Amino acid sequence: LRLRDDERRISNTTLVFDPDGKQVARYDKIHLFDADVEDGTAYRESGTIRPGDSVVAFNMGGGRIGLSICYDVRFPALYQALRDQGADLVVVPSAFTVPTGQAHWKPLLRARAIENQVYIIAPAQGGSHPGGRQTWGHSLCIDPWGEVIAELQDQPGIIYCPFNADKLSRIRTQMPVTSHRRPGVTGGH
Repeated sequence: LRLRDDERRISNTTLVFDPDGKQVARYDKIHLFDADVEDGTAYRESGTIRPGDSVVAFNMGGGRIGLSICYDVRFPALYQALRDQGADLVVVPSAFTVPTGQAHWKPLLRARAIENQVYIIAPAQGGSHPGGRQTWGHSLCIDPWGEVIAELQDQPGIIYCPFNADKLSRIRTQMPVTSHRRPGVTGGH
């Protein structure tokens, strides 16, 4: 028996369960981190991970939640697609490397929150790992105005992310960016 290439690779997946334990969403990471970072380390996720091909948002707790994973944050079109699917909040579990985390973690997450007018919840792995890999940590909660509401440095812990539906509605009403997109010129519908 010969396995197809995709059967030899795993997926990097976020699974979401409701309070009763029923799976309500599955997201397979779309964008794979194949890069040579500043410290000389080469990452080749495509060697072991198969990319997903679906944008995923689901309803829970009176809101709509979009899913992404780590390197996906560098692709604004994914976040626009999540907003187009009605996302009010986007979750971004991550394991950013220290060099890229120091330089890009917070600015990228703030940009995705601001440009799509969504809350961002970004739990992040931090610390030392087998093989000498170092991850940045700095779990964040960001509101749709781009304000960091909570941050956890690189230690284990819990942060709380209050969701304010009135603030979200006010921001979207005062600056309706999704309706200002110019199809055929800058993308969108």
